[in-house]
Amino acid sequence: MRPSASFLRWIAPAVLALAGLASPGLAAAYPDKPLRLVVPFPAGGPTDAMARLIGQHLSQQLGQPVVIDNRGGAGGTIATEAVAAAAPDGYTLFFSTTGTMAINPSLYRTLKIDPVKAFDAVGSVASTVNVLVVPPASAVASVKDLIALARRKPGTLTFGSAGNGSSNHLSGELFKSMAAIDIVHVPYKGSAAAFTDLLGGRISMMFDTVSSQAQYIGAGKVRALAVTGPARSEALPKVPTVAESGLPGFDVTIWFGLSAPKGTPGAVVARLNGELQKVLGMPDVKAQLATLGARPMPGTPQDFAQMIQHDAGKWSAVVKASGASLD
Repeated sequence: MRPSASFLRWIAPAVLALAGLASPGLAAAYPDKPLRLVVPFPAGGPTDAMARLIGQHLSQQLGQPVVIDNRGGAGGTIATEAVAAAAPDGYTLFFSTTGTMAINPSLYRTLKIDPVKAFDAVGSVASTVNVLVVPPASAVASVKDLIALARRKPGTLTFGSAGNGSSNHLSGELFKSMAAIDIVHVPYKGSAAAFTDLLGGRISMMFDTVSSQAQYIGAGKVRALAVTGPARSEALPKVPTVAESGLPGFDVTIWFGLSAPKGTPGAVVARLNGELQKVLGMPDVKAQLATLGARPMPGTPQDFAQMIQHDAGKWSAVVKASGASLD
C-alpha cells in the first residue's frame, strides 16, 4: 500500500528535522543555553569535586555555564533514573560512575532502567584505584603472604568496607573469588569507621581509595600490600599491583565519565567529546585530578561505551557471587 500524499506532506518535515539533528551544523550552533551536569552524590565529596572541575573547564570551552545539580540518594539510582528520563538534547548530562552504570543494576533490583541501554556514552573522564592495606603490626607483608595465611586459616581473616556494594566491598569479593580463599566481609557505615577498626586491629585488612590512604601509608600507620589497577599508582609507585603480586588479571578500576540520555544527537555527542578531550589534556586539570587520586582517562564515546558494557558484565558476576543486594 502506497502512502497517501497527505501523509507524505506530514512526514517530510519531520524527516528533514531529524536529518538536521545529525548534521554538523547542529554542533556549530550547540550549545546556545546553559547545560546541567547531574552528579549522583551530595556536594562536597570527591565525585562532586571532580565533576565541578570538569564542568568549570567545559563551560569555558563551550561558552555556556555548566550548572552542577547534585542528586544524591539510593547509591546514585535517583540521579540515574532522572537523567535517563530527561530530554536527549545535550543540555542534561550525567556524571556517571562505575557504581551508577555498571554495579547498581545488579545491586538494585528495583532500578527502573538499564544504564547500558538508557544512555549514550559521551566519554570517560578519569579513573582511580583502591589499595589493599593491613595494620602495621600484621605478620602479612605481601599479597602472597595474605593468600597463604587465608588458606591456612579459612574463615578467620576479615576485610572491612564502606558497606555492601561499595567499591571496597566488591574489591574484596573479587579478590576472594580469584584467590579462592575464605575471608569474611565486615560492612561499616562508611570507610572512616572501617579504617578506625583496621587501626585497632579489629579487622585484618581493607581495600580503600589511594587518595584516602596515601598519607597513612607514608606515615607508617598502615602497610600497603598492593593497588587494584592494571598499573602501579603514580601516588604509590613502590606498591605493586595485585595482578603482579600473584593474581594475574585482577583489576578494580573506578572510573568516571560523561553520559547523555539515549537518543542525544551524534553531532552533539561528538562536540562534547571533542571539548572533553581538550579539557583532559590541560596541565592544571591533570594536576587537580592527581590531588583527588585520579588520572585523566581520555577516549572516544565508543571506548567509553565498550568499557561500561564490559564492566557491567564483570560486576554483575561479582555481585551475584557475593549475594549483595540493596533493596
